[in-house]
Amino acid sequence: MNLALIAHDRKKDAMVALAREFAAGLSRCTLMATGTTGGRLRDEAGLAVECLLSGPLGGDLQIGARLAVGAVDAVVFLRDPMTPQPHEPDINALVRACDVHDVPCATNLAGARLLLSGLLNPAA
Repeated sequence: MNLALIAHDRKKDAMVALAREFAAGLSRCTLMATGTTGGRLRDEAGLAVECLLSGPLGGDLQIGARLAVGAVDAVVFLRDPMTPQPHEPDINALVRACDVHDVPCATNLAGARLLLSGLLNPAA
């Protein structure tokens, strides 16, 4: 399973905690992440993660391009709705691509836990 993991700056700690919580299942997946998030997941959660560009430098678009050709099975994008993002059009394009291509996308912790539980522990 190919999973994309993305977190805005104020959500990176939550992403690391989530990754630790689901580390056993995530370690069986092919993981990709935007720059800083991916580095933190490698360093702090011990996961093998392909790091793409940071979001503002085009990482969201890189993930969207992979998603459009069927190379992403699900997205966890912990968004910070209270902080304006300079690359908001890229963020919207990625979430829209999830909708267009019917790819599951969780944008908050509650949704991420449900998504990962269902994907990684289907018997649960």
